[in-house]
Amino acid sequence: MNISIFGLGYVGCVSLGCLAKNGHNVVGVDVSQTKVNQINNGLPTIIEKDIDVIIKEQFEAQRIRATTDFKEAIFNTEISIVAVGTPTGPNGHLNLDYIFNVANNLGEVLKEKNDFHIIAIRSTVMPGTSDKFAAIVEEVSGKKHGKDFAMVSNPEFLREGTAVKDYYNPPITLIGSHFRDAATKLASIYDQLPGEVVLTDVKVAEIMKYVNNTYHALKISFANEIGNICNALQIDSHSVMDIFCKDKELNISNYYFKPGFAYGGSCLPKDLKGLQTLAHDLYIKAPVIESIDKTNNIQIQRVIDLIVSQKKQKLGFLGLSFKAGTDDLRNSPAVVVIETLLGKGYDISIYDKNVQVSRLTGTNKEYIDAHIPHLSKLMVNDIHEIMDKYEVIVVNNNEKEYADTLATWIGTATIIDLVRIDERVRQKPVYKGINW
Repeated sequence: MNISIFGLGYVGCVSLGCLAKNGHNVVGVDVSQTKVNQINNGLPTIIEKDIDVIIKEQFEAQRIRATTDFKEAIFNTEISIVAVGTPTGPNGHLNLDYIFNVANNLGEVLKEKNDFHIIAIRSTVMPGTSDKFAAIVEEVSGKKHGKDFAMVSNPEFLREGTAVKDYYNPPITLIGSHFRDAATKLASIYDQLPGEVVLTDVKVAEIMKYVNNTYHALKISFANEIGNICNALQIDSHSVMDIFCKDKELNISNYYFKPGFAYGGSCLPKDLKGLQTLAHDLYIKAPVIESIDKTNNIQIQRVIDLIVSQKKQKLGFLGLSFKAGTDDLRNSPAVVVIETLLGKGYDISIYDKNVQVSRLTGTNKEYIDAHIPHLSKLMVNDIHEIMDKYEVIVVNNNEKEYADTLATWIGTATIIDLVRIDERVRQKPVYKGINW
């Protein structure tokens, strides 16, 4: 395939060489004559393991070249990959001038080009950039997005120092587009690479680099705070974290990575507080660990604000315990939400079969009587008492009974979902999710 790459920096140079090595004809485009000359002399524009050998080999095989002439490059290729820089400005926002300069250039050329053209943004950009890019191309060229050209988001996940290895061994190849045919065609240039090809929404693809790298920064900071605490206690922090990483069921897994309501229960709040207190007593600053419960409290307040914004007074809650399949009310965030709303004068009823059974059998009666006797008076025995009488129904945990009942329920009450319930319910016009 004939491919043009805009920007011959880190991502552009690696992509140029590696795509050529996989059999494509690739032309690099850059405003820097120095970088163009380097490529046209068989030399890389960066220092990176193995890329010098690849650039030299592919130049000699006549599969790569470079130019400052963007018109010639676009006319003679079917895919343009945008890999220009997106530096951070003084206010923290990205400088997208280079990106949108490329959009103007592409628009000028596509005005005269009849063949369908695919534009893939490989640069790190904020969600919405691909759509803005497409709008500029449409305005300048007079062509139609989806008919004459198509935008694709194709973020890179290359680490400096191992970029070539990362290119050829991606855990996934991520492609986002409004147009599946364009996404599939772009995916074909990566056919020789291992790892799953994930086709997704444009904005999902655009935000992933930020999510990934922020999480990597969080991991490093978390590990360092644990290391500082361990060091103060003369504990080998590497032994601690080596054991931590052996648990692939919970610690290194997707188990807790489900956006939704706040955490609760007997373990997480208690043990977090214990570690925070330990760090404090050791005079160790641990801002990441100190902020965890603050974020949790923000999520609880988010739910309260969402419910209040409905401007309805009659509220029915499905679930009181902190998660499905249990009657445990200790540190249940639903209890905090309900108590706050009761204080604001809301009319509330609660249905939770597990809590109701435990209250009647005495297994949880002592806790209820000691801590939330006022809430036990609000509980009903039949889920339909909630469904038929209330203006807002809040789903607090993911019991199958709630999904089954709501899926067949016909009513006008607003459903506020805190747990991402069954898709049958999410499709209802009265449905609202907490953060999806």
